[in-house]
Amino acid sequence: MAKDTLLDRITTPHQLRRLSTAELKQLAHELRARIVEVVSRNGGHLASNLGVAELTIALHYVFDFSHDRLLWDVGHQCYGHKVLTGRGRQFDSLRQTGGISGFPDPSESDYDLFCTGHAGTAISTAAGLAWADQRAGADAKTVAVVGDGSIVNGPAMEGLNNAGLLKRQFLVILNDNSMAIDRTRGAMAHLLDRIRMTHAYTDIKQSTETLLHHLPLGDEISEVIHNIKAGLKTTIHGEQIFESFGFQYFGPMDGHNIQELIRVLRQLAKLNCPALLHVHTVKGAGCEYAVEDPCRFHSPPAYRIHAGHAVFEEKARPTWTETFSEAIVAAAANDQRVVAITAAMPDGTGLVRFREAFPSRCIDVGISESHAVAMAAGLAKAGIRPVFAIYTTFLQRAVDQIFQEVALQNLPVIFCMDRAGLVGSDGPTHHGFQDIAQLRTLPGMVLMAPAEAAELPAALQLALSIDKPCAIRYPRDEIPPDLPGPCPPFQLGRARIVREGRDATLLCYGAMVEPAMAAAEVMHREDDTDVAVINARFAKPLDTGVILEGIAGRPALIVEDHAMSGGFGSAVLELAAASGLDASNVRLVGIPDRYISHASRLEQLVETGLDAAHLAAMLKDMILQSPAARARQSPPDSAG
Repeated sequence: MAKDTLLDRITTPHQLRRLSTAELKQLAHELRARIVEVVSRNGGHLASNLGVAELTIALHYVFDFSHDRLLWDVGHQCYGHKVLTGRGRQFDSLRQTGGISGFPDPSESDYDLFCTGHAGTAISTAAGLAWADQRAGADAKTVAVVGDGSIVNGPAMEGLNNAGLLKRQFLVILNDNSMAIDRTRGAMAHLLDRIRMTHAYTDIKQSTETLLHHLPLGDEISEVIHNIKAGLKTTIHGEQIFESFGFQYFGPMDGHNIQELIRVLRQLAKLNCPALLHVHTVKGAGCEYAVEDPCRFHSPPAYRIHAGHAVFEEKARPTWTETFSEAIVAAAANDQRVVAITAAMPDGTGLVRFREAFPSRCIDVGISESHAVAMAAGLAKAGIRPVFAIYTTFLQRAVDQIFQEVALQNLPVIFCMDRAGLVGSDGPTHHGFQDIAQLRTLPGMVLMAPAEAAELPAALQLALSIDKPCAIRYPRDEIPPDLPGPCPPFQLGRARIVREGRDATLLCYGAMVEPAMAAAEVMHREDDTDVAVINARFAKPLDTGVILEGIAGRPALIVEDHAMSGGFGSAVLELAAASGLDASNVRLVGIPDRYISHASRLEQLVETGLDAAHLAAMLKDMILQSPAARARQSPPDSAG
């Protein structure tokens, strides 16, 4: 970028008020260019941030968020906000180790109130702040920015229902771009389309107001005028759902008209009641390839820009997501009962090919995870085999429905959980390492994790063949090399010994088999240590015979990319205790009891000790500290 741009000179939002309208427009252009520059290099959320450039500038122009409150729902559209609030010089480090987060983070700035990354919560948390201000008599203003994809989420509607009772300023901005990650679905999407497209209402309303303004009418018919205007709105728009929640509704308006945004926001800041401003934006605005394919450029990896086009590096191996995509298409071709469900993420979860092949058997419920699980239960009850493909971190939003609607009824719903374990640069809101603890306490639940490409379709086929709820977890990563030897059949509750060994054991779950195999090879090469590697395949039910034999009487390290509390390792130690097995020789390595910051997934594995080098070092130390090793090191008793 050119030196000494307008953007370079903005170090605090207060400086925005010195700029003319023309300069503010130029600033929006520069802000977009900066976001494209950094995201193309680092990866990150692109299209959503480009779509809110003018809105971000206008908000910081009108409000003082060093005193007022701004909450971004989900939070991935906060890049411009970060640049304008004193983090412009750090923006190059976006999503990098030790750099700034791709989501709001209070540890970075007082302008970020919550660390967020999930949808639907901003209205509720903003309502809590506003209620506290109302009680204290504080004059801080509160703004929540919510997308049209998030507004359908249960907590968002619950927040609207309650926040409408506030007796003070409270502004919800509905950023309507017809997209969540993919195109929005459902009745609310149709309602917003109808509101956006009804230009007739705006034209008639403006004409009526102009006419009434120029007529010499008295106060006695002011109620009639009000009824005429209300009738026009009801007749042409239909029922205003937001006004029924207690919000004054304004819009829709052009979310890229910065001058008009500032004018309207200034007026809304003066209101002493809840209001909702409906703005229409274009996801990816200002970047042609992002506008043309906003789904692909929602959160792209790093890419090169060549002749105005984005060029992505080819992957060396297919990903777990791509492997799942092939597996579910093949399963559906052979089983008419198979139906796929997504919560607004068909691309991210690998369901695009399925939707193309079986459009009538792919259900996109929008960002409504709880509804998705309850609906899956209904489908299963009716004889269908629903497969809910979801990021692991988002499945926890529906834990109660998994318990009551699925597990308690023992219904054969299949959860295919992408992004399990450590996910890399999206950071703490997106890691998926609580799922085993949340699910394994549910009676009848089957928990599986494949370790190589052939095991994922095998796990899916097993899940389709049994009448139990099943969960299959796999990471955000490329498929590892095949394990040695043929892949044995995937049988319920049966582990797989992938490497024989007599000196020690690495007992692993899912994706951790790969670094464990590498660690075993290192130990064999460097110390001639013979290490067994067990691919557990199941966290529930456990293969009691193979596991107990594998950990008995030798150093054994349990390896999982899950929180150490309540996960696979906990299940194994519970099994050992119940079996009366001395487990003093067993250790557990997993994700420690803290939140893991954004970095590459490989860096996070190293940080948590889940890479091959750390596993080998830990197991070597265990062997050296074992009773057998200490006995060999002790000097013999001297003769009397």
